[in-house]
Amino acid sequence: MLFLKLYLAFLKIGTFGFGGGYAMLPLIQKEIVDNNAWLSQTDFMDIIGISQMTPGPIAINAATFVGYKTGGIIGSVLSTLGVVTTSFILISFANYFFNKFKNSKILAHALKGMRPALIGLIISVFITLSYESYRDLNSLIIAAIIGFLLYKTKIHPILIIVIAAFLGILFYGMIPNLLAKF
Repeated sequence: MLFLKLYLAFLKIGTFGFGGGYAMLPLIQKEIVDNNAWLSQTDFMDIIGISQMTPGPIAINAATFVGYKTGGIIGSVLSTLGVVTTSFILISFANYFFNKFKNSKILAHALKGMRPALIGLIISVFITLSYESYRDLNSLIIAAIIGFLLYKTKIHPILIIVIAAFLGILFYGMIPNLLAKF
């Protein structure tokens, strides 16, 4: 029953999670945290971090992680298959019909209409995750430093993650340990 539930939950995410990665996060959160309680909100935030550090789309990484955590290797495989099933079918059809519809004004207008909604979904996830992420002064300082670096430089995202990890070690480990000695 768990395996079927995993597959169907991630099939729903893969089917209705338009816009890719960040736009899918509200649906992923609803399914794995709220509806099924497979993970806590804190674990969900950890998945987002892990998914950003590992290669591949966030939905596939999240499906693989949640599936493994709840159902082992079989759960991992079924969750991953669930999240990609609809995309695989749609891309197969899209490939077949692409030349016929590539100049469609209706399709172009529909895609333009989806863009603002996708930004809204991303902002919604940002606000939700902010409540868990920004709980103390250290997290706000780290966010400000990373935000500044992203805005003012062309630093590669992998280096940003490494810098954030270093800042986490510094602000949550080294500095408090040094202050405790005084």
